[in-house]
Amino acid sequence: MDILISMIPATLLVAAPIIVAALGGMICERSGIVNIALEGIMLVGAFAGATACYFLESHAVLGPYAGWISLVIGIIAGILFSLLLAVSTINFKADHTIAGTAINLLSVGLSVYMCQIIFGQQRSQSFMTGLNKMKDVPIFGDLFANIYPTIFIALILVVASYYVVFKTGFGLRLRSCGENPQASASMGINVYKTRYMGVLLSGGFAGLAGAMMVLTNGVQFTATSIHGVGFIAIAAVIFGKWNPFGILGAGIFFGLSSAIGIYASMIPVLNLLPPEFFACIPYVLTIVALVLFSNKTVGPKAAGQIYDVGQR
Repeated sequence: MDILISMIPATLLVAAPIIVAALGGMICERSGIVNIALEGIMLVGAFAGATACYFLESHAVLGPYAGWISLVIGIIAGILFSLLLAVSTINFKADHTIAGTAINLLSVGLSVYMCQIIFGQQRSQSFMTGLNKMKDVPIFGDLFANIYPTIFIALILVVASYYVVFKTGFGLRLRSCGENPQASASMGINVYKTRYMGVLLSGGFAGLAGAMMVLTNGVQFTATSIHGVGFIAIAAVIFGKWNPFGILGAGIFFGLSSAIGIYASMIPVLNLLPPEFFACIPYVLTIVALVLFSNKTVGPKAAGQIYDVGQR
């Protein structure tokens, strides 16, 4: 029982960025754009967040808020980097999968190159604290000991995303562009503008998720800071059936699978297996989930399709 209780903080720590990035992927696909570039956008957000935290934490005034400001900078970096996906898929009508893959490749070279310019090495300098756990906030005491505030950010975004996508006029226009953009255009909806907003929102979510990861899981940015979480987030979108609350459950599921890998050495029988076996558990479960549920879920009908204003 003690092991199960101790797994809760680790589960929530891993689940939070998966949930946030997956929410961005859902919004993007609801608009009709498949965002394979979540991994790359998260990496750029992680670089921006880690770099900002390193320089801000020594500031006399901004130092105590360096982690939170770095999250905002991660969001901005994600939005700016996602412009590449928006321009290539919406304006230049590039294949969504190819454009996303190219952006993922670009993100690694760009972030490492910027580290070389700023820090003189292929990683950032180490920052001191990043984001503090809830136990470090006096008003909470031991109520949320060892839990980072990122999970509460994720929960707020789940509720907000559900409301915006399913209860507002913007959400209706967003979903219509992902189902039938030609019909949406005939009703006076600007498909290009709506899809741009979907991609940029997705970029902001992914940039935030990347900054959350590097500011809670490590003390510096490296090219492997994200290590495939963006692709797990894509799986969570499918596993969660393009619904924020489904994504919440999928994110916790994948977070739990990662926690099992961390604590496996403390569990009888499982501690006899090599640690490499448990390191691959989240990715194996991702594949299994996709195989089991991909045929039972139906995403936006026009997701991934090139929108041509001349087609009817």
